[in-house]
Amino acid sequence: MEIFDAEKEVNNIVEFIRKYYKENNLNGVIMGISGGKDSAVVSAIFTKALGKENVIGVTIPCHSNVEDFNDAKLISDYYGFRLINLDITSVFDTFKNEVNKLGDFSKEELKNSDINIKPRLRMTTLYYLAALYSAVEGKRYLVAGTSNKSELFVGYFTKGGDSVSDISTIADFTVEEVIKIGEYLKVPEKVLYKTPSDGLSSQNDEEKLGVKYSDISLYMEDKSKLPKDVQEKIEKLHKSNQHKFNIPTYKR
Repeated sequence: MEIFDAEKEVNNIVEFIRKYYKENNLNGVIMGISGGKDSAVVSAIFTKALGKENVIGVTIPCHSNVEDFNDAKLISDYYGFRLINLDITSVFDTFKNEVNKLGDFSKEELKNSDINIKPRLRMTTLYYLAALYSAVEGKRYLVAGTSNKSELFVGYFTKGGDSVSDISTIADFTVEEVIKIGEYLKVPEKVLYKTPSDGLSSQNDEEKLGVKYSDISLYMEDKSKLPKDVQEKIEKLHKSNQHKFNIPTYKR
């Protein structure tokens, strides 16, 4: 098995970003900073590629854990990029109040809708701010995606939410590889080794998925090394979420 070269990969990603930005006359990037490793690593990469003055991080709390904001600020302070806080809790609450007028729904009936509306509202916020600061500063800002290969393989993202972006830099790297990139970029350990969680429920990522990220990585490398029941869980997640990638389109 080939040894993962984090330095080489970072240099390749930086070259990819700079080339794309130059070819398309682009200037800056805006991204959500969740307080987790993925957004931390992506912000570190863009700071290296474009300079900290061209990176804007955004925290978008919505009935959120204050510790996530503190971790996001730790990252922005460490790399020196601007951090904007735009609280959408009241927006979410207003939306929910309108939904409540439609009927008397149970918590269980509302659970999935409530979880997924948050990343969709957050992505709306990022695109709004990208357009706003492009106009205000005379720069062309893109919205950066922060999903990694392991999440994408099992469809662990919200369609129309964190699946949306203008440029993606870590989508071809597993969770373990993202951590190695983060170690090379000296992402603060408190964030880099934090238990992955989407902050949308009381469970962490692996509890919600029912499988470990390390097993997902191993499945993509050589699934025969995994027990049959784990293989089946991962296959079920992968297959059942294919609708998130492909929109059936009728053609005449």
